[in-house]
Amino acid sequence: MRWKRARRSDNVVDARGRGGIGGGKLSLAGVAIVVVIGLLSGQDPLQILGQLASQSSAPTTQQSDTPTRGDDPQVDFVQAILGDTEDTWRALFEQGGGRYRDPTLVLFRGGVNSACGFANAAVGPFYCPGDQRVYLDLQFFDEMTARFQASGDFAQAYVIAHEVGHHVQTLLGVSQQIQAARQRGEQMEGDNGLLVRQELQADCLAGVWAHHAQQRHDWLEEGDLEEALNAANAIGDDNLQRQSQGRVVPDAFTHGTSAQRVRWFRTGFDSGEPGRCETFQASRL
Repeated sequence: MRWKRARRSDNVVDARGRGGIGGGKLSLAGVAIVVVIGLLSGQDPLQILGQLASQSSAPTTQQSDTPTRGDDPQVDFVQAILGDTEDTWRALFEQGGGRYRDPTLVLFRGGVNSACGFANAAVGPFYCPGDQRVYLDLQFFDEMTARFQASGDFAQAYVIAHEVGHHVQTLLGVSQQIQAARQRGEQMEGDNGLLVRQELQADCLAGVWAHHAQQRHDWLEEGDLEEALNAANAIGDDNLQRQSQGRVVPDAFTHGTSAQRVRWFRTGFDSGEPGRCETFQASRL
């Protein structure tokens, strides 16, 4: 992937050298994030919550919003991918008569405080609607290679673009609708639940970004698309459950099956049209 062709974002904050592990109680929203994202790491959410509780007495370190600088190639890569998502979504929002607000991406190590509560690296990358920030521990990319056999720069770009997809959902009001549905007691988990539909839409939106980025830069090399599809396949609920507990429990799905994640990313990539990402209306996921 010839990612160096992309513009670098000024909205990446490197909090890795500032701790980021904060004390205090985990909010209800934070608990929800652990439960929802926990399966991504293949761990029992209760186990993760126990780890967080054991860290609750750790000192709090404030994060700075100063954009990161330096010659770290991993940080440079994140800035390039985030910058290109900004360019893509600004243009698409303008075409629809709207205005795109850039998210901030926070790099952390070990643990981090967000408006959604405290989270450690075990939950994987996540987006918090409360502060409109993407949180990423770069060691997750190493885990993708070692644990999920999902290596490659375009696979990593897919992960970032998926979280940015959640930001797009927030700007479009989807995240608020999901929260309202939760409060009404509608079905969240399960193979036909709202969480799965929300995650598959974020996969599709990541594909939409990849489509337009390729049109601008012609930056994909042989095997790059397969890297992203392999990553989507590797982190499907059925695959993660099979690895962690030896069986598949559809009622506990939160992100969609491997086949669904691949299909919706491919839908966005092939079409480049956000309107094709209507997972909430789809009769077949």
